Formats: sequence, structure tokens, C-alpha cells
Amino acid sequence: MNRRLVVSIAMAQLAARAAVLHAQPARAVLPRIGVLSFGHPPSGPEPDPITGFRRGMRDLGHDDGRNIVLDLRYAEGRPDLLAANVAAFVRSNVDVILAGGPLPLQFARQATRTVPIVAISGSDPVREGWAQTLARPGGNVTGVQVTFLGLAAKQLEILQGAVPALERVAVMVAPAELDDPGVEAGARALGLQLTLLEVRGPDDFERAFETAAARRAQGLYAIATNTVVAHRTRLARLAIEHRLPSISELTLLADAGFLLSYGADLEALGRRAATYVDKILKGARAGELAIELPAVFEFVVNRKTAAALGMAMPQSLWMRATRLIE
Repeated sequence: MNRRLVVSIAMAQLAARAAVLHAQPARAVLPRIGVLSFGHPPSGPEPDPITGFRRGMRDLGHDDGRNIVLDLRYAEGRPDLLAANVAAFVRSNVDVILAGGPLPLQFARQATRTVPIVAISGSDPVREGWAQTLARPGGNVTGVQVTFLGLAAKQLEILQGAVPALERVAVMVAPAELDDPGVEAGARALGLQLTLLEVRGPDDFERAFETAAARRAQGLYAIATNTVVAHRTRLARLAIEHRLPSISELTLLADAGFLLSYGADLEALGRRAATYVDKILKGARAGELAIELPAVFEFVVNRKTAAALGMAMPQSLWMRATRLIE
């Protein structure tokens, strides 16, 4: 074989290899899920609020860093940082936004009408304006409800069961985050007098508890808005200092020191939210996925807080609890 022929064969082989490499598709970019949180990153013994979502995604075959990317951003209780985080998601073209709570959902909806949003939020999505109907929400938002009309009445009933002489209840809420008509209806049915404590941020907490004391409140019902959840440890401490038996809906608050919590299992909601993200990544439209009501509930009693308050609650209440914090 002469030299000219050898060179020709080698060049042909190189050309063929280059053609094969050119024909191979570029490595696919991993789908990115932007996780939008109003609170702080979990630290120390604090539970990770998206544990259920992580587990749900893994159960569906989605592993962070292998075939998906979870972009977690925490606003640390600051609306300005929340707005910046969601704007960063939109700029970077995330495939889905997971919005945990009313404020993340509100900011996400304001930022985009095209990026799919899966919400873990709300008591009445139609009234709140992020769904046309539960069965077919339309637009770019779907997800799972955290509460529903009637849940507040149940929570107030439990608080009254823990404090049999209960007549006056302080209700803590961040007014820009939630408007739940079920609270007043539940209070009327139980013969309770309500004192509304509006808190727009941590600077309002001390004043709120002073108002509760001035109105001779006998218990605290904290609606679990993002502001309340983000500062749950401080609020639990203030409730104990002011001798107020407290209740809210998320187990995170009982873990932080609230006396009682009754509501949807946040981990179960996270797992359900994962099924929505999975469907959207596979091509489903958010507006065509029905919004789900919570199906699993937890009733948690914090024994340490009961002891700190010097409370001897009825035995029937302990028996009903799904979990006791010792």
C-alpha cells in the first residue's frame, strides 16, 4: 500500500468519525425546578419543609443532580428577596416553580403567566383568584390546597377542648397573606370572642401580644401564613411567656413550641406536589391538572409546652393526638 493511499484512508476515517460526532445530540440540559420559600433555610434540628417533595420526586425517579436540578431559594422572611428570587427563576427559564405558601404564590403569579407553577397553598383557590375551577384551574397554576373552609372551626374547637373555660381568643394573621372567613364563622358557632392581631412582620409581634393581654385573651390561634411560619420559634416563645395556649395548622409550629397543631400533613402535601411537577415535566399543562384537597391530617400536642404553661389537659385530648412532642 503506497503512502498516498494510506493518507487517503486515514483522512476518510477522520471525516467519518467527525460526521458521527456531529450527528450525536448535545447532552440534554437537566430540567430545573425552582423551589420558592419565604422562610429561612432549615438548620440544626429544624425539619426541612420540602422533605415530602424531595421524597416524592425520588419515588417518581427524579434525583436532584442526576436527572433534575432543584434550585432552592429562601427569602428569609423578606418580601424584597422573595421578589428577587422569583425574578431569577423567570430569567433562567426554570421548567417549573414550586411555590410554598400564599406569598411565594402571589409573587410567582405576578412574575410570570407562562412558567408552570405548582402551589402548596390556599383554602379557596377560586376565591383567591388563582383558579377558574378546582377541576380545571386554567392559566399556569395548579397544586394542592393546605386548608379549606371549616378547618378553622375544627382548630378552634380543639383549642377550646384544651382550655375548657376558653371564651376569648387572639387570632394572629398577616392580613396581606390570607383572608379566611371560616375563622369568624367557627368562633360564632363555639361562642368565642375574637381579637384580631395583625402582624405584617416581626416588628409587630411584641405589640400584638400586648394587645392580646389587654383584651384578656385566653388562647392564641395563629393562622399559618408565611410570616407566622417564618418566625414560628419566636412566636411560640412569646406565647409561652404570655401564658397563652396556642394552636396553628402546621406541625412545623408545634415542633417549634406551639402547644397544638391540627391540619394537613405537610409532608404528604409535598409528595402530592411532586406528582404535579412530574406530570408537567412529562408535558402536561398546569391549567389542566385538577387542584387537590388535603387528605391526610395530623393532630400534634407538645407536652413540653403544656408543662411550661402548667396545663393539665383532658386525657381525651392526649388520646386523640397522632403525635406527642415530649
